[in-house]
Amino acid sequence: MKVFCGRANPTTGSVEWLEEDEHYDYHQEIARSSYADMLHDKDRNVKYYQGIRAAVSRVKERRQKALVLDIGTGTGLLSMMAVTAGADFCYAIEVFKPMADAAVKIVEKNGFSDKIKIINKHSTEVTVGPDGDMPCRANILVTELFDTELIGEGALPSYEHAHRHLVQENCEAVPHRATVYAQLVESRRMWSWNKLFPVHVQTSLGEQVIVPPLELERCPGAPSVYDIQLNQVSPADFTALSDVLPMFSVDFSKQVSSSAACHSKQFEPLVSGRAQVVLSWWDIEMDPEGKIKCTMAPFWAHSDPEGLQWRDHWMQCVYFLSQEEPVIQGSALCLVAHHDDYCVWYSLWRTSPEKNGGDLHQVRPVCDCQAHLLWNRPRFGELNDQDRTDQYVQALGTVLKPDSICLSVSDGSLLPMLAWHLGAKQVFTVECSAASHRLMKKIFKANHLEEKINIIEKRPELLTPADLGGEKVSLLLGEPFFTTSLLPWHNLYFWYVRTAVDQHLVPSAIVMPQAASLHAMVVEFRDLWRIRSPCGDCEGFDVHIMDDMVKRALDFRESREAEPHPLWEYPCRSLSEPQRILTFDFGQLVPQQPVRAEGSIELRRPGRSHGAVLWMDYHLTPDSTVSTGLLRPAGDKGDCCWNPHCKQAVYFFSTSLDPRVPLSSPQSVTYTVEFHPHTGDITMDFRLSDDLGSVH
Repeated sequence: MKVFCGRANPTTGSVEWLEEDEHYDYHQEIARSSYADMLHDKDRNVKYYQGIRAAVSRVKERRQKALVLDIGTGTGLLSMMAVTAGADFCYAIEVFKPMADAAVKIVEKNGFSDKIKIINKHSTEVTVGPDGDMPCRANILVTELFDTELIGEGALPSYEHAHRHLVQENCEAVPHRATVYAQLVESRRMWSWNKLFPVHVQTSLGEQVIVPPLELERCPGAPSVYDIQLNQVSPADFTALSDVLPMFSVDFSKQVSSSAACHSKQFEPLVSGRAQVVLSWWDIEMDPEGKIKCTMAPFWAHSDPEGLQWRDHWMQCVYFLSQEEPVIQGSALCLVAHHDDYCVWYSLWRTSPEKNGGDLHQVRPVCDCQAHLLWNRPRFGELNDQDRTDQYVQALGTVLKPDSICLSVSDGSLLPMLAWHLGAKQVFTVECSAASHRLMKKIFKANHLEEKINIIEKRPELLTPADLGGEKVSLLLGEPFFTTSLLPWHNLYFWYVRTAVDQHLVPSAIVMPQAASLHAMVVEFRDLWRIRSPCGDCEGFDVHIMDDMVKRALDFRESREAEPHPLWEYPCRSLSEPQRILTFDFGQLVPQQPVRAEGSIELRRPGRSHGAVLWMDYHLTPDSTVSTGLLRPAGDKGDCCWNPHCKQAVYFFSTSLDPRVPLSSPQSVTYTVEFHPHTGDITMDFRLSDDLGSVH
């Protein structure tokens, strides 16, 4: 059966109705899931197994039957561990039906069907009793309901319900306890992900400064956590203002509350500075004594930094204080962790709130300036990148004339203000959404430009001569940046806009950027390959069925598509030189016929070719290029430095992702890449080939 799915095409800007298989969403969910990453998490799996063995032993020592409730069983791995450890029976709950079906098959394949019952329900719908899903309450509670923030996937409500309705009082729990840690830091780099800094513009009349509106300055910011691979942030990028502070713990063996709560911790700042950011992570103890511990601590806070387990399903958290606060070395402060049933946030107090009669139970901060709703964290960082701004200013300076009529097309861009300060006669800017229109109006007003820059609130394809005051545009500008873009080439929407507004341009109009190019490079990832790698056996259990399920989901569509990743968080080595694949000339209209490129990329370094990284370069002028990918040539060993404000596209080579397969020695990678103008899609196929001409 086929179904129609509506989607906004990020490249062409049009709304499309596509005929999809009825299981399209299921395939997407499986293909992009973290199951492979979790199964490859050796530290997690070993610690869970140890904790489960110990819990079953404690129950057996009391001469009781070991009855296990496994909430969020996924593949059924933890239930199989429990039965192998001696559990008498397991009730394994999985709400996602395709996953529950897979768990049934995996459990059967491993010979545990008589001791494990898969229940395809949400845990809050499970019933206990003679006619229920479980005949009686369990005395061992095993769960893996955690995300990077610990509670973001609803762990607290699930535990709360389980203790009330599904498990015995004083049951064993694996994990037994979780503890959340925090460290207060000053970091200009991380703070730049949260606030708009003043932007300096060098002009012939001297320096102009674009300032953020007071509303942006005072806004408490977005309430959501920013989860990143904190191990990839250099210690030089922040100053620790506090020691690592244990903020709060949750004992999973007792009744858990999902009600809002807060926890304060007094400390003395290590150094004076400006408190801006809270770095946070957690650990879980699998046993009551805390001897079996699995920690998410970054390397500087880890007991064994050399033995760090890489994982992508659990990372670390970056939280931003509502406002930066000056702190003085040795002058006591109080850091407060607040949480509701799904979210955590932090505040800083001068004195202990309890002693001062302060209300600790603050409402979760919410953005009231629009900027944090429209710009994600990397976009804030991009706008605050002064070197990047300088590059646009220099390029603009070479194409602007005193009589330039400028039209800027990018979402929430500062380009219109740069153009005005550099002497454009008139500046128009298009903002498609009402929210973006309001935000840019505030920014222009704060800089006394509200009467000088004309904001047009409509889709650029719908522009009329009246919108431009009867003027013809002599300079069309774009970064380009559009909030709907996921993959690097989605910003080719600018080319479609350039084509749509061609009637409004003078014949000699200049378009900046003048062109774009798509580049590719073959890489070996240090760790990212694991998220798409088959597992086979996990702690002695056969999970090939899960591998096959992911493969089928990928083969459904995703295997021939690239996926976006912020590669500054995922180290890799280049095995080839970067290669230009396609070029897009913005001086011309979007062509009617597909643009196709075929060729090969020579591999120059030994290593396992995990995939190709693709990115876009934008050629502002013949002498100025802004890259969304590689910022400088790779080092002698192939180490790569990626643009931290953009996601690059990764096309994984499926034949290289299984570490059990012997490493071959491909000499090159052949490719076919095609740009389809009518859909805006770029399709691609990459294949490894050896010196004998064999293709894999």
